[in-house]
Amino acid sequence: MINRYIRAIAGIFIVISVLLGMYVNQNWLWFTIFVGANLLQSSFTKWCLMEDILHKFGIKKEGGCCSED
Repeated sequence: MINRYIRAIAGIFIVISVLLGMYVNQNWLWFTIFVGANLLQSSFTKWCLMEDILHKFGIKKEGGCCSED
């Protein structure tokens, strides 16, 4: 479940920042790069800041017989 939240939040951040970059100021595109860089680094390090933030809000990792965690 937490992976769905992370993907949804990342997608929302990217769409909003691209729209802000197109219609408000191009500097908003730096936020898009930041989100993409965090997604890339989390694929290598298996650490995600958004996951830690969601844990603080009480969202638990998914569990089950097939999960790694």
